[in-house]
Amino acid sequence: QVQLMESGGGLVQPGGSLGLSCTASGGDFKLYTLAWYRQRTGKRRTVVARIAPGGDSEYEDSVEGRFTISRDNDKNMMYLQMNNLTPEDTAVYFCKVEFYGFWGQGTQVTVSA
Repeated sequence: QVQLMESGGGLVQPGGSLGLSCTASGGDFKLYTLAWYRQRTGKRRTVVARIAPGGDSEYEDSVEGRFTISRDNDKNMMYLQMNNLTPEDTAVYFCKVEFYGFWGQGTQVTVSA
């Protein structure tokens, strides 16, 4: 069993930046493919970015070049740096251990003037 906890959400103005963190406990963190998902109000949850155990990453098209996913296997942590935010980025953001289906509780990100 892996427990995940997100932090770092909040309110930010359009064009601003925000960094999210995901802390993991349990399991063998360094072996997992990890991901950030988001869920806008009334929409289904979709993947934003994914990072493999070795650090290779991939992004959803709308965040490519603006968001950066990273991980620190020594600290059992994953990060999402979000730059040039737009109102369309407003959502609850979740971290997930891919293939095993472990989810965090989510953190709200609101982009508004």
